[in-house]
Amino acid sequence: MRLIGGAVIGTATLTGLYVAINWAPERSVRDLRARWGRAPSAFLKAAGMSIHVRDEGPRDDPSPIVLMHGTASSLHTWNGWAEALSGQRRVIRFDLPGFGLTGPSPDAIYSAERDVSVAVAVLDALSIERCVLGGNSLGGGIAWRTALAHSSRVEKLILVDSDGYRIRPKSQPLAFYFAGFPLNGWMVRNTLPRGLVEQGLRNVYGDPRKITPGLMARYRELTLCKGNREALIERGRQWLQQRHPWQRIAELKLPTLIVWGGRDGLIPPEAAARFHRDIAGSTMIIFDDLGHMPQEEDPVRTSAAVKQFLGLES
Repeated sequence: MRLIGGAVIGTATLTGLYVAINWAPERSVRDLRARWGRAPSAFLKAAGMSIHVRDEGPRDDPSPIVLMHGTASSLHTWNGWAEALSGQRRVIRFDLPGFGLTGPSPDAIYSAERDVSVAVAVLDALSIERCVLGGNSLGGGIAWRTALAHSSRVEKLILVDSDGYRIRPKSQPLAFYFAGFPLNGWMVRNTLPRGLVEQGLRNVYGDPRKITPGLMARYRELTLCKGNREALIERGRQWLQQRHPWQRIAELKLPTLIVWGGRDGLIPPEAAARFHRDIAGSTMIIFDDLGHMPQEEDPVRTSAAVKQFLGLES
């Protein structure tokens, strides 16, 4: 009994120490908007949610560029592309359910089909009939699925280190290992090891020296948005239970740009080669020195590739 009592006390002590060191309670959208939701941010009513959107550039663009971010990221990952492209094209980006300032889905459904329906709901709410649809990682997977399910809505496709094929990662952020695990809800909502965010960013950047304190702060603070941490775990759980129809990628029959980081360990460049092989007439560009989020790590070079693809002036 003494041994059991000692173990209980020891566990409680370690738990208390962990909580004290990593204390990071949830923050409200209203609180976070002051820093991360300033103009040109807006909140769009679509798919039963208030979706954080940035809509920039000429409103008469007949086929706006719509961009979707990856797991644990936000619309801010496209800041550089929006700056580079919005002078000539309308650029729209939004926080997916469970991320950024959109926050969790009210019904906690994060299936691939739901993600596609949210993307279409955003297009409908903005009265966009046809667009250039792009995405990074998770967002890329939503982009090509949307192009398959709603081909009349997508003129061109941009896949940036996109989800799609079952290819084993060479490395991945530690946080991804916990997605889908039945963790203690109170602990998830109220603690966040600072090193976990840093390790995740270092893992997906080709050159970790580019990770600034401001970038770290953005990822950490938006992760603290109310409900986002639990949504990430739930999204991971549902993702493991889904079928992923990579075989259908070859059905895509539209102009497609494939942009990839050569140092991507999460979705290695061999996936880019498979997209390029399966999507007839696609264009593939590999940036050997960049990682999983090349649009964020080097927006100047990567947006230049997009300009060339879209026939825009440099």
